[in-house]
Amino acid sequence: MKVNKVSKINGIITVPADKSITHRAIMLSSLATGKSYINNYLKSDDCLMTMNAFKQMGVNIEQTEDSLTIIGAGINGLKNPVKEIYAGNSGTTTRLLSGVLAGQKFSSTITGDASLSKRPMKRVIEPLSLMGANITAKENNFLPMTILPKENLKAISYTSPVASAQVKSCILFAGLYADGTTTVTEPIKSRDHSERMFKTFGADISVDGLSVSVKKCNELYAQEVTVPCDISSAAFFIVAGLIVPNSNIKILNVNINKTRDGILTVLKSMGADIVLDNVRTVSGEDVADIEIKTSRLNSTSFGKEIVPSLIDEIPIIVLAATQAEGQTVISGAKELKVKESDRIHSVASQLNKMGADIKETDDGFIINGPTKLKGATVDSFDDHRIAMMLSIAGLIAEGETEILNSDCVKISFANFYEVLKKICK
Repeated sequence: MKVNKVSKINGIITVPADKSITHRAIMLSSLATGKSYINNYLKSDDCLMTMNAFKQMGVNIEQTEDSLTIIGAGINGLKNPVKEIYAGNSGTTTRLLSGVLAGQKFSSTITGDASLSKRPMKRVIEPLSLMGANITAKENNFLPMTILPKENLKAISYTSPVASAQVKSCILFAGLYADGTTTVTEPIKSRDHSERMFKTFGADISVDGLSVSVKKCNELYAQEVTVPCDISSAAFFIVAGLIVPNSNIKILNVNINKTRDGILTVLKSMGADIVLDNVRTVSGEDVADIEIKTSRLNSTSFGKEIVPSLIDEIPIIVLAATQAEGQTVISGAKELKVKESDRIHSVASQLNKMGADIKETDDGFIINGPTKLKGATVDSFDDHRIAMMLSIAGLIAEGETEILNSDCVKISFANFYEVLKKICK
């Protein structure tokens, strides 16, 4: 993909549905009794992996352009998959599904692509093993991962060393099958979509500060869920609207869940002109239309306290920081090293090719700004968020920016380039 500098961006757009919520809606609908409807689901490779996994286990899922109809198998109704479950590039599929599979009375194996096979799975293997699950994995940490049948899981109280919604959700899914009450405590609160949706589907779940508890479940109940648009996808256009001169855009129906809106907090602290309109609740999630205007940005600093609420948005925040006055310091983000790529290195190395002044640290970045960017040939490292971030960088760079391996955007935002082209002037 080649991108050139533009004079402004303008328009009203929508971005794809929330990936995290779509995954969870598919999983809980598959485990529920009855017919569930998921409106405005995310049609992406990652979510397709979750759908295919449950189809392999006997769940009837019908797709249209706008919705999914899922006839749930029931909490104990999944069938033995006849072959390995392929999760592609999806860490969410792998980690959450492992919690479900740990409670089954059949064996299963999860595999993934080359990138996913390098991502750590010990963080879910360890708590599931404490619950009695019998799991083997390559070097006890990587895919392929085989989960052997278990008659009964036991409830545990687990203190997670990382603030990870994937780890928390994995344990909560396993907790549906465990005798007693399973509790997960995090060092910092991560996104809470699982907690909200478990309650909607009828699970006995409670939240006490940083701890979430779920009791063994005999039945979940089918629901109709409308998925809001993903703030992680909106983030690229929010920053574009701030750093491209003479711009004014509005993004409709965006999820502004308080465990996900860290990017709005950070950008506003930098002086961003961002307004939330039409704030409302949809299927238990807070939603708004977001209006963005070009802004003069100042530097900021943030660390581990807010990182879980914006972990996926850090690459595009770094780009914003290259255009801000002063030095921005981001810390507490070591988790970026084990995403689809090592995002600390991917972001810094490629933006520095374009003229940015970014220093990598062990858990973040030191960014000096503002810097004028210039077009270059850059690599996405097959990471969808890196490809999209570099595309936005290209809008303000002198000359042409060529992004290698740019097709990876389809993991979360299949029509990203079409939406981008629509608003560029």
